[in-house]
Amino acid sequence: MPDYAVIKKAKFGKDVRIYDQVNLYGCEVGDNTKIDSFVYIEEGVKIGKNVKIRPFTFIPEGVTIEDDVFIGPGVTFTNDKYPRSRGEWKLLRTVVKKGASIGAGSVILPGITIGENAMVGAGSVVTKDVAPKSVVAGNPAKPLENLQKTQK
Repeated sequence: MPDYAVIKKAKFGKDVRIYDQVNLYGCEVGDNTKIDSFVYIEEGVKIGKNVKIRPFTFIPEGVTIEDDVFIGPGVTFTNDKYPRSRGEWKLLRTVVKKGASIGAGSVILPGITIGENAMVGAGSVVTKDVAPKSVVAGNPAKPLENLQKTQK
């Protein structure tokens, strides 16, 4: 186990690599996934196979990350549109589809779906669903191009 990590009730597939200073609570992590240092993942989060999560990333309850996803350093997911320190709150689910990439320092607001093979530019604030195979960037994130056009 890494130094100074808290890992409670988490389930891991084969060949998962976890580095120092992580907090993992009741999450599921698929085969061949890499979780770098200073990552915090809450209960109920599901992470697929062959995912790479770079340092200083926060993933709260309600997030599902499918296979072959890249999450850059300093990415923050949220799960409530109206957070308060006390009282009622509403969990909104977020899904990152297979093959998507999220650039460093991005913020993903709750209730979002990031489509298959989509790309989120570094520093983006994602406020709406991202179409499959598209590239979005900015604050708020807006479409830049379609990856199908650039890959022909």
